[in-house]
Amino acid sequence: MKLPRQFFKPLAIGAPAPYRDLPVRLERMIHFVPPHLEKMRAKVPDIAKQVDVVLGNLEDAIPSDAKEAARKGFIEMAQATDFGSTGLWTRINCLNSPWVLDDIVEIVTAIGNKLDVIMLPKVEGAWDIHYLDQLLAQLEAKNGVQKPILIHAILETAEGVKNVEEIAAASPRMHGMSLGPADLAASRAMKTTRVGGGHPEYKVLADPDGDKPRVGYQQDLWHYTIAKMVDACAANGIKPFYGPFGDFADLAACESQFRNAFLQGCVGAWSLHPTQIEIAKRVFSPDPAEVAFALKIVEAMPDGSGAVMIDGKMQDDATWKQAKVIVDLAKIVAAKDPEMGKVYGL
Repeated sequence: MKLPRQFFKPLAIGAPAPYRDLPVRLERMIHFVPPHLEKMRAKVPDIAKQVDVVLGNLEDAIPSDAKEAARKGFIEMAQATDFGSTGLWTRINCLNSPWVLDDIVEIVTAIGNKLDVIMLPKVEGAWDIHYLDQLLAQLEAKNGVQKPILIHAILETAEGVKNVEEIAAASPRMHGMSLGPADLAASRAMKTTRVGGGHPEYKVLADPDGDKPRVGYQQDLWHYTIAKMVDACAANGIKPFYGPFGDFADLAACESQFRNAFLQGCVGAWSLHPTQIEIAKRVFSPDPAEVAFALKIVEAMPDGSGAVMIDGKMQDDATWKQAKVIVDLAKIVAAKDPEMGKVYGL
């Protein structure tokens, strides 16, 4: 384990110094684009105006014979597009694949100064982060990259979930983590083929009431894992995200799953289809009524100390901290979306 004084030193001579704090960015949705498809690349300039993050996907959902085309397409897409305040990410292939080394080397060499985050799939432990951390430092130094490229881990194996605390603390490059429910379900031998969301057979039953049919209530398969991920991220000052929701036709269930994750502490989710963009915007932007009440608390307790009564409810330092989370998020949303700023009164 590194000594604390060594933790924030660059891992290669000439590499940029690691961030002490993450850049403040709105990341309500990470929108996935398959860059091997020219028609999808052509939509990116317009998509970039609608989303918080554009991600060029090189891993799952890209056929083996299209991996090199996806890499080349992502580089072309990144070079040709002005992303403005929208983040630019890529999900590279997993570390045990034959494509990953070329993914990292070619992308950092070509667009290292435009790339914000590399999403690393199937992270099993801190050792995976350490490998990518060192390699990125070497490539940044070699190619004159001016700011550190961050790492975002996907939790999609049982071993990764077991080691989540060590992964979160592995490097100052750590941006955050996403839940990968499909691969995680396979890793755990869970009996579901759904990509995210609940399952009708994972439920609790109401108590018996004579001969009346017993009502069943579907439960959240991912509650435990999301909570564990959120705790690890919060403890280390990085960002937790819900991952994909695979049923594009069930918008209500998608919104419910996103909202559960938001309430538990996630800051965003993946959008795999255009219909999920607006859901993520709605869910991961705080409710205007919540913002209005939070502003009352913050204004009544400017330094967060003491206790006050607001609308018949006692507020103290703990509720002030909760209110501050909502107000701070509302301010970030307002800076990106002036219309929401008007709604919030900011």
